[in-house]
Amino acid sequence: MVKETGYYDLLGVRPSASSEEIRRAFRRLALKYHPDKNPSAGEKFKQISKAYEILHDSHKRELYDRGGEDALTGNSTGCRSAFDSPLDIFNLFFGGSTRVHHQAERKGKSVAHHLPVSLEDLYNGATRKLSLQKNAICAKCKGSGAKQGSITKCPKCQGCGIEVHLLTHIPGVMSQIQTPCSECNGKGECIRLRDRCQVCSGRKIIREKKILTVHIDKGMKSGQKIIFHEEGDQAPGLQPGDIIIVLDQKSHPVFQRKGHDLVMKMEIQLADALCGCRQSIKTLDGRTLLVTSQPGEVIKPGDIKCIPKEGMPIYRNLYEKGSLIIQFQIHFPESGWLNGEHLTQLQGLFPSREEPIITEDMEEVSLAEYNPYEDQKQRGRQEAYEEDEAVPLQRVQCQTS
Repeated sequence: MVKETGYYDLLGVRPSASSEEIRRAFRRLALKYHPDKNPSAGEKFKQISKAYEILHDSHKRELYDRGGEDALTGNSTGCRSAFDSPLDIFNLFFGGSTRVHHQAERKGKSVAHHLPVSLEDLYNGATRKLSLQKNAICAKCKGSGAKQGSITKCPKCQGCGIEVHLLTHIPGVMSQIQTPCSECNGKGECIRLRDRCQVCSGRKIIREKKILTVHIDKGMKSGQKIIFHEEGDQAPGLQPGDIIIVLDQKSHPVFQRKGHDLVMKMEIQLADALCGCRQSIKTLDGRTLLVTSQPGEVIKPGDIKCIPKEGMPIYRNLYEKGSLIIQFQIHFPESGWLNGEHLTQLQGLFPSREEPIITEDMEEVSLAEYNPYEDQKQRGRQEAYEEDEAVPLQRVQCQTS
């Protein structure tokens, strides 16, 4: 039970409302009562802004729930508020103030995790469980770090968490710097050792295991991000950061993805390339496709064909797919596979070829297998032989009588 509900009533929410419900309620009322839109509602705008300033801060909200507005007055530190005026809060939502950047820093850091997935996962969709460790606000002390009512304001910094030092670099000219309070390490509060929470030892947070259910939709890509908003590390006074899951596709033995298309290589026999082929393909969703070419249709080495609508599903447009692109490789038979008689018969089936005109000054040569390694060794031996055969020049001295 909360002691007072005045601030909740101003925003029109229940005391059990979540931070997001409070945020939405303030946004709606701020648009309605902003002085630029409703000049006669200035006082109302100040009231709802003050209510939001208290309820959006988890520490202030806890104090208000326990002791009402009097508890907030007693806990006042005299430090400058995060919002100097109600318009600062309004600008947090709708822009127009440099304080927006200051407030944005109150959100915790986001953490990215890479999730290895197969091409089948991206084609068919999948669900993965991911176990993580994260910081969570201690449930025992509700993020205060101590027993109820045992937290006191730091006497040195008066709860601000900072110290101001005056420096004189030039006579008559003074400057100041701010450093974290040396007494409370910038926390603004002091907790006696005996009053610290036994669960979190005064740290206000604990480590807990978090299991996320990651839904991989059909057509997602490697590198695509799935964001779990405010599921990151928690800390008192900070909005939790996000957990970002980055999909990392593993290589596939058959298919490569190119945008919405799938690319594969298919090796066929020479007879298939000349007379028509029939080949089967196992798809990523377990179906079998029978790929056929028309009799008499010649497939040349390196030819590229496609099967429409058999590529990757298009993300969020699952009734559409890319194409399956096939790059053909021709497997030629080994030398000597056919004897002379059959070669003559085979030659008669091919289109006529142009024979060279043979003249008497032509030299007939035969082809041989090329081995780069042996060729290089032979060239090296030849060069060494030529060096040995070289005769050095001798200097001849003329004789004089």
